[in-house]
Parts: sequence; C-alpha cells; structure tokens
Amino acid sequence: MTTSTISTAVVSYGTREELRACLAALASEPRHAVIVVDNASPDGSAAMVRAEFPWVELIENEENRGYGAAANQAFAASSVDYLVLLNADVVPQPGALAALAQYLNDHSRAAMVAPRLLNPDGTAQPSCYPFLTPGHVLVVMSGLNSILSRFVPRAARHLGISPQTSTGRVPWVKGAAVAIRASAFDAVGGFDEGFFLYGEEHDLCYRLAEAGWETHFTTGAAMIHVEGASSRGRESAVNEYVFGSLIHFYRKHFSRGQLLRLRIVLAVLMAARIVRDTLRLWGARDARTRSELRGALSVWRRVFLGRLSQTPTTGS
Repeated sequence: MTTSTISTAVVSYGTREELRACLAALASEPRHAVIVVDNASPDGSAAMVRAEFPWVELIENEENRGYGAAANQAFAASSVDYLVLLNADVVPQPGALAALAQYLNDHSRAAMVAPRLLNPDGTAQPSCYPFLTPGHVLVVMSGLNSILSRFVPRAARHLGISPQTSTGRVPWVKGAAVAIRASAFDAVGGFDEGFFLYGEEHDLCYRLAEAGWETHFTTGAAMIHVEGASSRGRESAVNEYVFGSLIHFYRKHFSRGQLLRLRIVLAVLMAARIVRDTLRLWGARDARTRSELRGALSVWRRVFLGRLSQTPTTGS
C-alpha cells in the first residue's frame, strides 16, 4: 500500500498546545495529507496552525459545529481509501499511522480500527466497549466500575472498564484515534451530526455493525491521549453532552421502554452526583461552586422531565 491512500484529520477546539504536539508528531511521519478542522477555537489554534504548520490543510469553521460535523467535513475534503481521525489531544507514536492502514488492508470487513491509547505516563487507557445498555451506564458512571476492576477482572473487561489487551473485533471504540475505511463510512452516511459531542463513534460503530461491517482494535499501533483536554472546567456541560448523546442514541435505535429505563438511570446518577458534590462542597461559598451546582441541577431536571435532547443548552 502506498502512502497516497491514507490521510489524517484532526478535529480541534480550544486545545492549541495539544494540537501543536499532535501536528509535530505527524510532521515526523512519512508525509501525507493532514487536515485540521478547527471548530472556532477561542485560543488561537487556527492561527498557530497557519503560522507553524503551513503544509496542513486548515478548515476554519465560524462556529463550533460539534465533533461529528467537523469529522464529516474532513472526510468530504479527502479522497483517500483510509482516513485516520484524531482528537487534537492525541500524539501518534512512530509508525502508528502506517500500522493502522496496513491493518485495514489485511482485514477487508473492518470498517475501522483503533490503536492502543496510552496516558502520558505510558499506562494504558480503556478504549473498547460493549454497546451500552442502561445497566452498563449505571455501572460505569456510578463508580462501581472501580470496584469491579479490582475484584471481578472478567466483568471489568466485558464492560470496557479495563484496557483491551488483544487484537481483534470489538463492539465499539473510543473515537479519540481511529482509522476509518472511507467506503464503509460513506455507505452508512458518515457521522450523525445530531450528536454534538460524545457518542458519535458509539452510534457510527452500531450502524456499521448493522450494515455488516466490523470494528477492530489492534495492539500493533499506539498513541498517547491526554484525555479530556477540551473539556476541562466544564463538568456540567460535559454531563449534558454525555447524557444528551445517550438519549439521542436510544431514541434512534431502541424502544420507548428502553429509553425510559435509560432516563431513570441517568436521573438517579445525576441526583447522586448533586448530593455528593453538595456535601463535598458544602462549605464553599465561591461563585464557581454555586454555578457548577446550578448547572448539575439543571441537567438533572431536564433528564427527569424528559426534556434533555442531543443538543446541549450549556456553552460549548
């Protein structure tokens, strides 16, 4: 396979320094097209790309269109067999891009393949998951996952709590770093732009599976991932994105009864978080703490009343 059949796309929002490190790593790889889609970053990310990486194709959005919409733009701007889609807070390790492309070459039914994701200290991150039932959501988001990972390792692996250790087919993968077969991506219509942030890859892998394609993970490629770089300090907004995306996913693919069970789980989880944070921060009188609690209460109220949609109402 020649390098002309693969490009890399990076979706950027408010992560200038992480984006710089990502592009510097890509610059040391065998040269191929690199696209950056910047979602109106407020920190000068686009200007940095223009000044320091003139060989990058830069797409500047006038507003934050969300992750899925930006990724679709990157696909529309490329004409290759495979596109490696990265978050800006990912640093590919040497040879990772070629390894992912070769994996897709060798596995014709694989629509996408994900590498090992590593924390900056070199430890492995979980990145492969089952399709989420309300029970999975309750265990993973309640903190019971940490108990299971210590005492029931097999359950932890099944839930995607512990890192994947073997190459092969998986239900879905974290979208921080994936190589995607363009023909499969086009066949299912790309990312659903109704997901603003979080859940896009969950939905895409589900639709690919329904269409007869497969999602894979390989230990033969590794990338460092500074998880959550674009969401620091926005906990209430992140909760709303995550909860809203889960609700949108269930509306698309499951029955009303299953959607109701999910809503109940999310309402219980958010109520527990409000109680926890209120007790933990009881003595705090600063404006930021009060704002965080009001934001959490607002999200909980909309989940409970069934008014939380896939489009967040908090700042993005």
